[in-house]
Amino acid sequence: MSERNTKAGWNFDNSYACLPDLFFSRQDPSPVRAPRLVVLNEALAVSLGLNVEALKSRESVEIFAGNRVPEDSAPLAQAYAGHQFGHFTKLGDGRALLLGEQITPEDERFDIQLKGSGRTPYSRGGDGRAALGPMLREYIISEAMHALGIPTTRSLAVAATGESIVRETELPGAVLTRVAASHLRVGTFQYAANWGTVEDVRTLADYTVKRHYPEVEADENRYLALLREVIRRQASLIARWQLVGFIHGVMNTDNMAISGETIDYGPCAFMDVFDPSTVFSSIDVHGRYAYGNQPRIAAWNLARFAEALLPLLHDDEEQAIRLAEEALSDFARLYHGHWLAGMRAKLGLANEEPEDESLIASLLGLMQKARADYTNTFRALTVGKPEDTELNGDPEFAEWHKRWQARLGRQEEPQASSQQLMRSSNPAVIPRNHRVEEALEAATIHEDYSVMHRLLDVLSKPYAYKPDQDEYAAPPAPSPIPYRTFCGT
Repeated sequence: MSERNTKAGWNFDNSYACLPDLFFSRQDPSPVRAPRLVVLNEALAVSLGLNVEALKSRESVEIFAGNRVPEDSAPLAQAYAGHQFGHFTKLGDGRALLLGEQITPEDERFDIQLKGSGRTPYSRGGDGRAALGPMLREYIISEAMHALGIPTTRSLAVAATGESIVRETELPGAVLTRVAASHLRVGTFQYAANWGTVEDVRTLADYTVKRHYPEVEADENRYLALLREVIRRQASLIARWQLVGFIHGVMNTDNMAISGETIDYGPCAFMDVFDPSTVFSSIDVHGRYAYGNQPRIAAWNLARFAEALLPLLHDDEEQAIRLAEEALSDFARLYHGHWLAGMRAKLGLANEEPEDESLIASLLGLMQKARADYTNTFRALTVGKPEDTELNGDPEFAEWHKRWQARLGRQEEPQASSQQLMRSSNPAVIPRNHRVEEALEAATIHEDYSVMHRLLDVLSKPYAYKPDQDEYAAPPAPSPIPYRTFCGT
């Protein structure tokens, strides 16, 4: 099945394939009937050392669809486990294949994965395929997250398959090419701990350290250092989610990347009206992964990671547990520090005062009471138009605004510096749910990709504050039907 495609610039290594067989199953993608490239991320392709024009060739399109594989790739499905809504189960790549690791001209290493490429040994009765809509959705949201400056997997291409898949209805099929620092998950370690040996866990941990955290390789207890570094990255990541109103939707342990990237965009969405209880996912019926719960769930997931590492932390189990608990206890402090610093920046506060938390909490409370738009409230404050918010006319907000202005006035930094800090911390646009749906409908029903490309262009510069972004900043029209998202599996 392998054919040469050197013109495209593929430069694969396959370090994950050198791990014990426990961690994967070798598998070729399943060919499709009529592959067609529908979107290509040209800027990402260039950064990976790939030739954009060659990627548009028939040979490359067949790679993106799974009809052939690049030279030196070694396709495999990764094994992992996960707590899904709190329930532990054996999982794995049921509809995805890792082609290999692209080595860029800067000697960086990125996983290249096909999503929707057919059945694997981990499909558990599924067809291994994906629908066009959810794959385009991941493309849009992941690229928007990248533009927002949030660590994330990225999307290189989406290829239509020319075949239909059956879910609740018949849908057009597609394959997404995903790019990631790696696809190592908390669930990968859980899998090793439950179905492997201590040495398997050690091998996986050593691989992870070498690939993502080489700075701790010489530490006296590298595995404790690994745990602390993963906690540190996740604390920063979740704070960034909260600061822009992003709701992942399915924060299962198999959806938490050890690299600290946002991964597995399923029923994700961005919050419009500020409410910590906001849930969009149709399967999250109890609100486990609601916006306000995301920090707590991240801490819970990290505790599961620590459990898998326990035999490596210390020979004495009690001592290992103590070390893990000490490391985990840092998460809340680290997360809160990142979140508070981010909220200060959103309000243009360049220094720290004890009452800042009260100032922030008061604003969020007013926003929740007034059902104010989260993004647009900060956008209005940034451009000096508080009258444009749902809070306008509220005496409590007027009093809050006076407090905020007085707080800004106590800074040594000039007003222009505060405004610039706010402009760089408050996006003018986010992937509004109704705009994403509009783009997906045009693409999947009418084969009109211009709506999506226009949206992607606007989202690529979220902090630009350009007039042509205004229409994309508008919230959706009121609706008696709550917005719902779906996994698309």
